[in-house]
Amino acid sequence: MGLVSKNIKIKSFIGFFLFFQVIFLCPLRSQNVIISNTSSRNSTSLNGKWKYVIDHYDAGQLGFLPIYTNLKPKDKTDRVEYSFDQAESLWVPGSWNTQKPELFYLEGTIWYRKTFDQENISKDKRYFVYFGAANYLSTVTFNGKILGKHEGGFTPFCFEITKLIKDKDNYLIIGVSNTRASDYIPGKVTDWFNHGGITRDVKLIEVPTTFISNYFLSLDKTTLNSKTKIIKGSLTLNGKAAGQKARVTIPELKVVKEVTIDSTGSCKFSLASNKLELWSPENPKLYDVTIESGTDKVTDRIGFRTIEAKGKQILLNGKPVFLKGISLHDENPLRKDRANSKDDARLMLGWAKELGCNFLRLAHYPHQENIVRLADEMGIMLWEELPLYWGIDWGNAKVLQKAKDQYSELINRDYNRASSIIWSIANETSPSPTRNQFLISLVEHVRGMDSTRLLSAACKKDQAVDGHPDDDYTLGDPIMKYLDIISFNEYLGWYGGLPEECRKKTYKASMEKPVIVSEFGGDALQGFYGDSLTRWSENYQENLYKENLAMFDRIDGLAGLTPWILTDFMTPLRQLPNVQDGWNRKGLISEKGIKKRAFFVLQKYYKKK
Repeated sequence: MGLVSKNIKIKSFIGFFLFFQVIFLCPLRSQNVIISNTSSRNSTSLNGKWKYVIDHYDAGQLGFLPIYTNLKPKDKTDRVEYSFDQAESLWVPGSWNTQKPELFYLEGTIWYRKTFDQENISKDKRYFVYFGAANYLSTVTFNGKILGKHEGGFTPFCFEITKLIKDKDNYLIIGVSNTRASDYIPGKVTDWFNHGGITRDVKLIEVPTTFISNYFLSLDKTTLNSKTKIIKGSLTLNGKAAGQKARVTIPELKVVKEVTIDSTGSCKFSLASNKLELWSPENPKLYDVTIESGTDKVTDRIGFRTIEAKGKQILLNGKPVFLKGISLHDENPLRKDRANSKDDARLMLGWAKELGCNFLRLAHYPHQENIVRLADEMGIMLWEELPLYWGIDWGNAKVLQKAKDQYSELINRDYNRASSIIWSIANETSPSPTRNQFLISLVEHVRGMDSTRLLSAACKKDQAVDGHPDDDYTLGDPIMKYLDIISFNEYLGWYGGLPEECRKKTYKASMEKPVIVSEFGGDALQGFYGDSLTRWSENYQENLYKENLAMFDRIDGLAGLTPWILTDFMTPLRQLPNVQDGWNRKGLISEKGIKKRAFFVLQKYYKKK
């Protein structure tokens, strides 16, 4: 081997080694920049077809050459072992799994590339690339520079590219990995499909050098019964903000407030009105709100309401409300893909309304922003949560920090949505000292950011087994002490026992708090019929719902239900041939959009509530 050839190999190895250190060993994270309400910003959609390269070994390189540098051979002697220009395309937003048959079960890394030009770049503007979500671990690069990484498959993130953007031939390359790991959120095992890729909108956002980063507005509940109601607010600018003025306007209420930004770049304020209409499912009133500062202006539509727990009741605007709910995955079963559009949201909320719901549990992770905003308009209350689910590494301080980061991203996105009334911190987790302390720390973090909503968690009853022989069940998970609502999942009649056993069961909570049954149900293959004891039949599911509903009606303090689940959904855990075939069949609506018999049982029940 010649000296020149050896030098080339050494240089290639050194280049790969340095890249590996940067990408895989350095703790790069998304920039600590918040850009809320992106629909109101000056933005350019980067959705559409993106070129892609598969990185089967999660190495970030092919042929010892980093993929993010977008290399092309300079001449016929040059060696480059990948090509975005000649690569196939994937649609963004959308998971890669259902776009190409060969990618259906892929768990690994794909590198995406989008090229674009940007006219009229201004020195008085700042530019950001914004991702609604990408599942799960994202490495973002722009024009050959590594911007950072983001962990979490369901929350938004952005990076500034002001110093890198050009008039022509920009290339945004992002490596997305949906590989599962024990120190991720969720952990290694879930009961839903691991949709990989850029699953929500991508935007190029243009803002002034000092811009409105984020704002929180909510009704002061101490003024709920006063003629003059007070709206509490806070505002944060990004840039040279100290001393800058800002104006908050609600034209319909004839409210205008001028504020001064302090040295931290933020300020708090209050607005008073004696004409404020409260948001509710019966009257989902939203107000146009405008915030201006310098040359920046953001508009939003915000509803104002209070939500609290008092004794064994949930009070909306000071009045008891029964949460007539259903659980939902962020998936459009008709398209077999992650939900990512207003049409997807409208389809799901339309079915929920037809069912008679005023409440949805958005399980088991943050859903797309479109559904939260549409719920505001349609008057549907929401439970939102993180995927703190099976197999979480509770004793790992880094995992706790990830949970806090992801909840911060969710709260910053949805704080101003009146429909969102409950933050849930976990699902089907078993008490232990490390788990308890983890969740207590998360409760403190969430309450520190948002005291206007209720906290809950989908817990288990004390009797660990579904169908446990005891007739008197108890609800005493120690984490319930720190929550506003007692919620639990119960699958009596499906995973244990038969439906008629529901007639002799009772449930008693250890605390005087409202109770939500956060999951119950059973599978049915739409179109398969038998008698009420024939598993997988619509008849079995129909009877199970009747027995479950009668059983839960006997719970003292029952304040709501979110049965599992509105539609059948994809999951590799469910493989029974000719019945499940990769679908969890607990939906009240099939993957073809056909309603099962149990849909009408629950619909009838809710009409009486």
